[in-house]
Amino acid sequence: MGLDAAVRAACTDTDGISVVTRNNRRVATMRSDLFDGDGLIAEIEILRGDLSEVFYEATKDNTEYLFGDRIESLSEDADGVSVRFASGLERRFDLVIGADGLHSGVRSLVFGPESDYIRHLGHYLSFFTVPNRLGLDRWALGYGEPGRTAGIRSIHENREAMGFLSFRAEQLAYDYRDVDAQRALVRSRFAGAAWEIPWLLTQMDSAPDFFFDSCSQIEMDSWSAGRVALLGDAACCPSPLSGQGTSVAIVGAYVLAGELAAAGGDHVVAFARYEAAMRPFVAVNQKMGRSNAAVSSPRGRLGIVAQVMAAIVLPRLPFKSLLMRAMLRGVNAIELPDYAHLATH
Repeated sequence: MGLDAAVRAACTDTDGISVVTRNNRRVATMRSDLFDGDGLIAEIEILRGDLSEVFYEATKDNTEYLFGDRIESLSEDADGVSVRFASGLERRFDLVIGADGLHSGVRSLVFGPESDYIRHLGHYLSFFTVPNRLGLDRWALGYGEPGRTAGIRSIHENREAMGFLSFRAEQLAYDYRDVDAQRALVRSRFAGAAWEIPWLLTQMDSAPDFFFDSCSQIEMDSWSAGRVALLGDAACCPSPLSGQGTSVAIVGAYVLAGELAAAGGDHVVAFARYEAAMRPFVAVNQKMGRSNAAVSSPRGRLGIVAQVMAAIVLPRLPFKSLLMRAMLRGVNAIELPDYAHLATH
């Protein structure tokens, strides 16, 4: 897409991660170059907001953006889709692509309630920007207690840091739009925790980008209905535990756009081809998400000890590249079609 340089310029540039004790003693370390740049800390990692900015800057001159609004109703006929937004704005479109995340409003309007499609993986996570008070230099720290984990990594050329909190829980009832309630939930789950967690909890209220959600997957028999299709997490969220949500979304957008061009705008043909191309890729990555969920945030101290031992031993194994190749099967489980000959500009 011609955005490689912009993405590399905005990446987090993290050299590795250390597992620490409650007193910040480093007991295991894994560098980003351990698996040729594709390990737990990858050679190229970019924050969600920074990637959005890259996309926006690349498209703002020929794309209309309506910020602070959402689709409230859809009405389809043979020629298009009439859309009413929450702001009261009414518009007409040829197609509607719901790329609005795990809690997709478009999906609920067209395909039915979220509960029909969501699969909870037993974890919740939160992350938000904090000061880099530990003076981390292109580095990340991870800490674990039974059923909950935390981490801090430097970002933006070490000027700031990103805090991370995750805990195990069965599916909880909460309003995903009520940020104050989400902060209270995180505080309750991490009450009495050690390491830097008490300080992280004090930073949540002032963080400009507080995020909280479940680690869940979306499973659907079809990603389209008429002139409406779903993309990314709205269609097939593999969960943050897969590490592949952004990749699945971007690859899906590339394939969907390419198939629409290849079909001359015939959405019936394009939607079917898009789904056929993406299904195997999504299946592999969702399986990886479920596998990672089984070992994340161990329930007991023995599980935490096992994780630390793995972090110590793995870098020393002579066959570690074989282990990484097995993981990369999910990352590379699709051969991207070449649509360059179809581009008009």
